[in-house]
Amino acid sequence: MTSQRLPLPTRDGVGPSCVGLPQGPWPTIAEFLVERFPAITREAWMARMEASDVVDEHGVPVTAQRRYQAPLRVYYYRTLDAEVHIPFDEQVLFQDDQLVVADKPPFLPVTPTGKYLQESLLVRLKRKLKLDDLVPLHRIDRSTAGLVLFSVRPETRGAYQAMFPERRIAKHYEAVVPWRPGVSSVPGTYRSRLVDDDHFMRVKEEAGEPNSETRIAVEQMAGGHALLRLSPVTGRKHQLRVHCMALGMPIVNDPFYPVLLPPDSDDFDKPLQLLAKSVAFQDPVSGELRSFTSPRSLALPPR
Repeated sequence: MTSQRLPLPTRDGVGPSCVGLPQGPWPTIAEFLVERFPAITREAWMARMEASDVVDEHGVPVTAQRRYQAPLRVYYYRTLDAEVHIPFDEQVLFQDDQLVVADKPPFLPVTPTGKYLQESLLVRLKRKLKLDDLVPLHRIDRSTAGLVLFSVRPETRGAYQAMFPERRIAKHYEAVVPWRPGVSSVPGTYRSRLVDDDHFMRVKEEAGEPNSETRIAVEQMAGGHALLRLSPVTGRKHQLRVHCMALGMPIVNDPFYPVLLPPDSDDFDKPLQLLAKSVAFQDPVSGELRSFTSPRSLALPPR
């Protein structure tokens, strides 16, 4: 597998964004971009074009007067006028020619999204390590802290990505929950069917064939709370958070479950008590057995 170079280079850790031009009535590419992205002013697009920061898939600059043509891909740099700083640092635990293993703090997204661009784990690592081809092999929620694996080389990326759907990687999480005595699935295995909720940010359970599975064990108990060890067999969105809630033990400080808190309600003093603690796998390229553990830890609330 060869790496296809993009027509714009990575800038300050951020690669170019891409939009495909559909068939349509726009007289110029600029008119399409203004309509397609209403949050970006016409003046901002004109300034980007004057700086040659908008190009087509062949690297040809898109000017304000360039006639519309489709199909065509257009590349540009995404920018944010203001970005909230996440006051926690990531840590690189391992790096070689194939992999980077990082320990992510809570509140920091893995990749740029919404109002987060520079304040994402991927962009921070690209800047720090000078690795423009770095790509996450999996994701954890913005609220979740812990381990994230990254691929360094496009040529071997597919071999590492295949570990996840083929379940050749063991992942373990820790979570602090209010303890509910007598829960039949603890210790044990909990299975359910997860589907999209009415609110796009959440998922919910429904009757039917289970499509999610989590193994659950208790590591500590004190003062009405428990520290759980969660081992996801499947990797559904918000699986661990929804499973704990379904058992009557929602994870402490969860901003989504059971109640969805308003946007912009981050409380840096109350991070979600969910930690991607460890991963283990046989390296598909070198054949080595690899195991990584987050140096972070969760503590039960004081009695």
